Amino acid sequence: MILKAILLQEESNLIPVDQLGQKLLKKIGISWNKKYRKQYGPLRKFLQLHSQIFLLSSDESTVRLLKDYSLQAESDFQRNDQQVFKTLTSKSPGLNDRPSCPHWFDINDSKVQPIKEKAIEQQFQGKESAYMLFYRKSQLQRPPEARANPRYKVPCHLLNEMDAANIELQIKRAECDSTNNNFELHLHLGPHYRFFNGALHPVVSQTESVWDLTFDKRKTLGDLRQSIFQLLEFWEGDMVLSVAKFVPAGLHIYQTLDGDDLMLCEVDIADGEDIFVWNGVEVGGIQIPTGGDCEPLLLNVLSLTPSGEGGECQQLIESPRVFPSNAQLGTVFSALAIPEGVVVLISNTESIGEESWTTVPKEDLKKTFREQGLRNGSSILIQDSSSDNSLLTKQGKWITGVNDTDWLQVKNLCQLESEEEQVKVSATVNTVVFDIRIKAIKELKLMKELAENSCLRPIDRNGKLLCPVLDSYTLKEAGLKMGSSLGLCPGKAPTSSQLFLFFAVGSDVQPGTEMEIIVEETTSVRDCLKVMLEKSGLSGDTWHLRKMDWCYEAGEPLCEEDATLKELMISSGDALLLTEGKLPPLGFLKVPVWWYQPRIPSHPWKSRQDQASCTFSQGGDWRAASTQGAPSDGHAEGSLLFLGDVDISEDAALVELKSQAMTLPSFSEFCIPSPAFLRAWTVDSKRPGRLLRFHHQQLREYKLGRRTEICLEPLQKEENLGPQDMLLRTQMRLPGKRAYTLPMDMVWDTARGSTAGSLRQRVADFYSLPVEKTEIAKYFPEKFEWLPVSSWNQQITKRKKKKKQDNLQGAPYYLKDGDTIGVKNLLVEDDDDFSTVRDDIAREKQKQLALGKKSQEALHVQSSDVASGAETPARPRGPEASLSIHVGSFR
Repeated sequence: MILKAILLQEESNLIPVDQLGQKLLKKIGISWNKKYRKQYGPLRKFLQLHSQIFLLSSDESTVRLLKDYSLQAESDFQRNDQQVFKTLTSKSPGLNDRPSCPHWFDINDSKVQPIKEKAIEQQFQGKESAYMLFYRKSQLQRPPEARANPRYKVPCHLLNEMDAANIELQIKRAECDSTNNNFELHLHLGPHYRFFNGALHPVVSQTESVWDLTFDKRKTLGDLRQSIFQLLEFWEGDMVLSVAKFVPAGLHIYQTLDGDDLMLCEVDIADGEDIFVWNGVEVGGIQIPTGGDCEPLLLNVLSLTPSGEGGECQQLIESPRVFPSNAQLGTVFSALAIPEGVVVLISNTESIGEESWTTVPKEDLKKTFREQGLRNGSSILIQDSSSDNSLLTKQGKWITGVNDTDWLQVKNLCQLESEEEQVKVSATVNTVVFDIRIKAIKELKLMKELAENSCLRPIDRNGKLLCPVLDSYTLKEAGLKMGSSLGLCPGKAPTSSQLFLFFAVGSDVQPGTEMEIIVEETTSVRDCLKVMLEKSGLSGDTWHLRKMDWCYEAGEPLCEEDATLKELMISSGDALLLTEGKLPPLGFLKVPVWWYQPRIPSHPWKSRQDQASCTFSQGGDWRAASTQGAPSDGHAEGSLLFLGDVDISEDAALVELKSQAMTLPSFSEFCIPSPAFLRAWTVDSKRPGRLLRFHHQQLREYKLGRRTEICLEPLQKEENLGPQDMLLRTQMRLPGKRAYTLPMDMVWDTARGSTAGSLRQRVADFYSLPVEKTEIAKYFPEKFEWLPVSSWNQQITKRKKKKKQDNLQGAPYYLKDGDTIGVKNLLVEDDDDFSTVRDDIAREKQKQLALGKKSQEALHVQSSDVASGAETPARPRGPEASLSIHVGSFR
């Protein structure tokens, strides 16, 4: 045997396994893998199987011959080769009859390797070794009928298990073979396409024009073509297969597949490739350009066209056009049937910051679109070279002009007669605002006196005049874009040390009703308040100022009356609100308190005057609801009544706030024995919001703020909710009716997890129902929708392999205190519908409002017609405007 001969030539008959393979190659001139691997397997495995001759180290890195094992003749090895290469059952006397030379093997699950006797103790010691078993080799004498029969005397249950495992292995091998060698192709049939706008487009629909085909990549291109022929029985004539790809313009053919003898894995075809099936020449009678050189480009072509009376004004028209990438740039003029002019290019995909245009010389019009660097989405502007007008805005994006020059539009708002209402003034980003104002006065032919008593104010897209621009600013410093509209208004612009402020009176502010004032930035809040009261014709010392947000809603009050506007970071253009009422001292809160009457059955604390079910109206009165008693198609909505304001310190406890609220005159209408029978909520969107649960916690710790309103709810008994308790309003569904019983308060302990199963168990215990026959859903009053709460299966994320528990306090339920939970008994009603008739009516009203987009008055009327108990419509918000955020380059 060659391997034994090589080992005998080494010292100690020991050699690394890798070197054994190299020495075999030098000795016989051919490697083990090429000559013996197919018959005997890998070299290392061969050595393991013949452990009666070769002894591998524990890490299988070295091999040596067993001691005192004599070298047999090579002829004996070839003659009795199968007997030598058997397992440990060899009849060699050196293995079985020598007690002085035992052989140990480490059997670790499916891995078996020889081990030295002295290494056994070290191998099987420590905490990692739970147990150690010793095996003794037995003589195995198999009868003649067992030869070539591996199933001989194997128990039936083991044979069945092996057969099932083999079948499963064959299925897995087939699936693996299909996964590794099959790929999916998308066949686009030529007769179902037509060529227009520079690309291929389906005649009917994409679904009917594309056929999906799964094919074996080990087959040839000819096999694919034959399969497609069999699939398309209607096909006549030649069939050409081409690789196509989708581009913004449509479908484009890039490469024709040739060579029917080539395997598909050798052809450049990827999984999910689009294959266009056609005759190779034309589609629908039109010859089709193919290849990457003529790839169609979808470009935005802009041109100035006259508009208005006399064609004095020009309008920027944008139209998408498709051109081959190898076509000359000058073909734009013939495609649009316009005379040659100035072409300005921009690549939107590569622009950084503001868009920049580049003029193309006439000699470059013979270059192709690709040579000019144009790609899909690039823009081309065509403008008459003799025109004095410059570029316009394009879809809200401001464009810098050619040669760094452009224009601004100035409107005459001085209420003086002039020949023109507006003019265009040429300018650059470095032009001073004063020069633009003087030039506009001259072109409008107004009086020269306006030069000393006028200013320019930007006009937003809604037509509102913004803060005046300082004359000393350049257009860049003022943040004005080219093409902006400015209004020439009477009055001087504020100086750099002055502030231009908008202000309004009251809480119901409509857009466009604000007043304007100019004050010094060092003016105190108290002095600014006096100036605003004087201008609005009001008097008294019971007023204060608040900031107003873009929705025309009151914000935080300006509490520090002695602070300057600059210190409070008030800037020009800000809007303030004059609100009636004096601010409390520093460290105190002025809390509006409401009485909240929930629709709870048999409630003991009711008003002496009005025991009817009521809803809140904006004036603070009670308004009767249309639904009363049980059953009800309404939900857990109550009513609000304004009690008054409470001045209290931020260091006071919640129980003190309840006590002071009980002293209000309006509270005398209710019979409440003590503050412990009151539950406090914040008021959000005219309904209870956050639950204030700890009686002795300071108001400062609740972080109420100066705009927070509180509502008090009467209780039937005292309660002491813990930090993990959640208060829910539950309503039982009435069987056979789309209605619910009156709501009932239920406390749910979420300490063990706020899961769907835990909530369902709590609800089932609360109503004494079997948990498997209990169905629950959360109600969303803003949308008038019910969302069933289902115990979804635990998901395992791919990265961290952790179980993700369902948490009802997260998406999509966002469960919190005060939410309404509908309960359905599946024993008497087995369906998925939780909605009521009122929900259907309200959703239909919302749909009509969303589709209609009518005026504010129509919105008010329609929203008030929604079923009883609906919210009072919110105040009209200001018009939304887009924001332009410029981020600097930090490279």
